[in-house]
Amino acid sequence: MPLSLLLGIIAIVLYAGPVLAHKASDSYLALTARDGRIEGQWDVALRDLDYAIGLDADDDGAITWGELSGNREKVAGYVLPRLRLSAGGAPCPLKPTDYLVDNHTDGAYVVLRFAVECPAPGNAIDLSYTLFFDVDPQHRGLLRVDYQGATQTAVFSPAQTSQRIELGQTRQGAAFLQYLREGVWHIWTGYDHILFLLSLLLPAVLYRQGGAWQPVASFRPAFMEVVKVVTAFTVAHSITLSLATLGVISLPSRWVESAIAASVVLAALNNLRPLIDKRRWAVAFGFGLVHGLGFANVLNDLGLPRGALLLALVAFNLGVEIGQLAIVSVFLPSAYAVRRSSGYRRLCLNLGSGLISLLALVWLLERALDLKLING
Repeated sequence: MPLSLLLGIIAIVLYAGPVLAHKASDSYLALTARDGRIEGQWDVALRDLDYAIGLDADDDGAITWGELSGNREKVAGYVLPRLRLSAGGAPCPLKPTDYLVDNHTDGAYVVLRFAVECPAPGNAIDLSYTLFFDVDPQHRGLLRVDYQGATQTAVFSPAQTSQRIELGQTRQGAAFLQYLREGVWHIWTGYDHILFLLSLLLPAVLYRQGGAWQPVASFRPAFMEVVKVVTAFTVAHSITLSLATLGVISLPSRWVESAIAASVVLAALNNLRPLIDKRRWAVAFGFGLVHGLGFANVLNDLGLPRGALLLALVAFNLGVEIGQLAIVSVFLPSAYAVRRSSGYRRLCLNLGSGLISLLALVWLLERALDLKLING
C-alpha cells in the first residue's frame, strides 16, 4: 500500500509538471446581441495557437507581429470553423471583421472580431464549440453573452461542447450547477492546490517524538488533524476568494501564482525538516489566503454573471470544497491503514515530499522569472 500511495503522488507530480507550469488553456468568447444583430469577439492565446498550427516560423520561442500577421488567414481558418452558431434551427455564419492582439495576465492573445449573420436570432441561440479539444482535453472556452443589459455565462469543455443561450433569461439553477462543476473541476485539475494539501496531510497519521515520526495510536487524532487542516484551508481561501471576487483585493496574477508555488515548496520541505509539526492548521490558514486569490483568478476568468455574483461565488466555492473532500476521503483511510509501515515514512512522506518540493521549486522559478523549464 505505501508503494501505491507513492505511485499516486509520483503520477500527480509527473503529470502536473508540464500541465501546470503556467496558467491553464482558456479562450474568451464574448457575444453581444442587440437590434436583431449579434457581434462577437474571441480572444485565443498565442501559445495555444502556436502549439496547434505553428506560428513561430523561425522557432526562436517568440511570435512576432510579422509572423502573426502573415498567418492571419491561417489563424481565422483554424479558429472560426470551430465555433458554430444557429438560431431556430438555421445556421448563422461568422464573418470576420477585425484581427488584433491583446495582452492578458498570462501572455499575448489573438483577438478575432466577427459578425454573426443570423436572419432572425429569435429568443435563443445554440452554440457548438470544439477549439483545441483534439489537442488539449483541459482547454476551456469561456463564454459571455450580453443582451439588453443581462449577462449570461457558460463554459465549453470536451464533455460540454454545446450550449443553448436563452436571450434575456438567466437560469439560476443552471448557472449554479455550472459554477459548482467548475469548482470541482478546478480543484481536481489544480495540481498545485492538491500537492499543497497533500503535503499538509501526509504527516496527519504520524506524530513527532524524539526527533522521529511515529504512527498515531488511533484514527481519532489523525481525523481531527485532517479536520483542522482542511477547515483552516477552507476558511482562509473562502475569505480571499470572496474579497478578490468582489474587487476588495487585487494582486498581479504572477505574484499570486508564484506565492502558491512557494507555499507548496515550504509545506513539502517542512515534512523533511519539520519546523512546524503541531500547528499545521496555521500553515494551512496562512497559505490558504494565497490559494484563495488563485481561485478568484479562475472564477473571474469564467466570467461572472451580472445580478448573480453571489450565486456564482457560493457555487464555485462549494464545488472546490466538494472536490477537496473527495480527495481527502480517499487519502486519509489509505494513509491510516499503512501508517505503521516504515515504507510509508520513507517512501510516501520523505520521497513523496521531496518530489513535490522539487516540482514546486520549478513552478516557482518559472512563474516568478517567466521562464520555461518544463516542456508542455
